[in-house]
Amino acid sequence: MCQIKKLTRLIEESRNTVFFGGAGVSTESGIPDFRSESGLYAAQKTYGYLPEELLSYRLFCRAPSLFFRYYKENLTHTSVKPNAAHQSLAELERMGRMQAVITQNIDGLHQAAGSKYVLELHGSNRRQYCMGCGMEYGLTYILDGANCKDGLVPICTRCGRIVRPDVVLYGEGLDSSVVQAAVDAISAAALLIVGGTSLAVYPAAGLLDHFNGDNLVLINKAKTPADRYAKLVIHDAIGEVFRGVMELLS
Repeated sequence: MCQIKKLTRLIEESRNTVFFGGAGVSTESGIPDFRSESGLYAAQKTYGYLPEELLSYRLFCRAPSLFFRYYKENLTHTSVKPNAAHQSLAELERMGRMQAVITQNIDGLHQAAGSKYVLELHGSNRRQYCMGCGMEYGLTYILDGANCKDGLVPICTRCGRIVRPDVVLYGEGLDSSVVQAAVDAISAAALLIVGGTSLAVYPAAGLLDHFNGDNLVLINKAKTPADRYAKLVIHDAIGEVFRGVMELLS
């Protein structure tokens, strides 16, 4: 509780707070981390490849049916709901205490919770677009087998080309405009709260190098390479931490 009180005080005193989150924010909503040991094992056993290969642009082009089979079965969680972390961050924004949320997740749960300024480094599975004409579609379109070749590969109704998720695949670069916006937000932050990430995935993890403030907070169940630089380190479930913060702020 002492650590949560310290975090609450830092938020109260900060003039500009930014949150940077990873997979651990969404696992508390029931979304599995495909990079976990169980996720790696399941992918290899069921699909014959590791997740990094299954979610690569190379495999997408070479074997789209396999790509979409894995993608639909593992990365399109339509029934999940925002958890306490998502809800707390949205409420902090409404209170004027959170200036930006930067996420490595593609599930759209921050927006579902009510956050308005969200920078999605790896895109969103809620958005799809045709690779030919650029026509935009929602998530339900690619999940509807009626619009899919062989029941797996979604096809554009206007031009007949493949409709792909608006997410960054392995082998593709991040959107430069989103990265720049994230750099600007982190550079201007007085308080940077990093949660639910091992800080092992680059180039996203390198964004911390742009933080110029005095107060870096790390919230993660396991240790991270940046723990030694942080003003405050909390090894706990991020939802529980933010639930405690909001109780103290109310």
